[in-house]
Amino acid sequence: MKNLLKKIGYSLLNALLNMLALLPLPILYIISDLLYLIIYYVIGYRRKVVRENLLKAFAEKSDDERLVIERQFYKHFADYMVETIKILHISDKEMRSRMEFVGADVVDRFTTQGRSVMLLLGHYGNWEWIPSLTMWCAQPQGIQLGQIYRPLRNEWFDNFFLRLRTRFGTQCIAKNDTFRNLIKCKRDGRVSLTGFIADQTPSPRNIHHRTEFFGQLTPVLTGFETIARKLDMAVVYIDVEVVKRGYYRATFRLLEDNPTTCPDYDITNRYIAAMEQTIRRAPHAWLWTHKRWKWA
Repeated sequence: MKNLLKKIGYSLLNALLNMLALLPLPILYIISDLLYLIIYYVIGYRRKVVRENLLKAFAEKSDDERLVIERQFYKHFADYMVETIKILHISDKEMRSRMEFVGADVVDRFTTQGRSVMLLLGHYGNWEWIPSLTMWCAQPQGIQLGQIYRPLRNEWFDNFFLRLRTRFGTQCIAKNDTFRNLIKCKRDGRVSLTGFIADQTPSPRNIHHRTEFFGQLTPVLTGFETIARKLDMAVVYIDVEVVKRGYYRATFRLLEDNPTTCPDYDITNRYIAAMEQTIRRAPHAWLWTHKRWKWA
């Protein structure tokens, strides 16, 4: 009986999300405004974590200035939620008009020459829209377009997000299968274009390096650099800007084209520095609910 009720509940949730996704984004943003009030004022979702993070990152700002960023963040977070649901039914034409990519030739130069590319980005803007880059990049025959993800414990939500993240033709690669997948791709003579979101906090047993991030000595993920060096992948940073509500611009910036010659953690340090620069430009669009400095 319990499983039956759960199945019915998920079916109703799926129907609701699909109906919401059929609404035009201007209507969804009205819903987002209401959602913001609920998340911020009623639930207070992770408000303490957000405040602590903003204090550490912007200690030089006044309480009022940080409060402005805090409220802007929660408004953007609500927008992120409705924008992500919209992926279910957004047209390619509308997505292309709202998610612009600049400098795709940086990536195309490598992939068309048979060189694999690693794309580094963060939880900034709407990272769920980034897979739409398939509409902007050249796709040589046999290329593997992929993104690394951490499987969710809840099977229904895991399948739901896999559905969203493969909407534009990219393959989702489970985090623990990353190296195995990419090395097989290389051995098969195939080119890969793979996105890594690497601004999270590593678990204590996986802390191998710390670097400065917003003035804090911060533990950072380094696995992506290890993979880039071992597989000699060109490394490109995706610099995201919020143009206006519901519109983003992502610029491809070459970080390193010869990773095998780089000193240890050099690529990681440059990525973190680039990520900080992106965030400082418009702080509200980063995911401040993450406990970024809990192992610092």
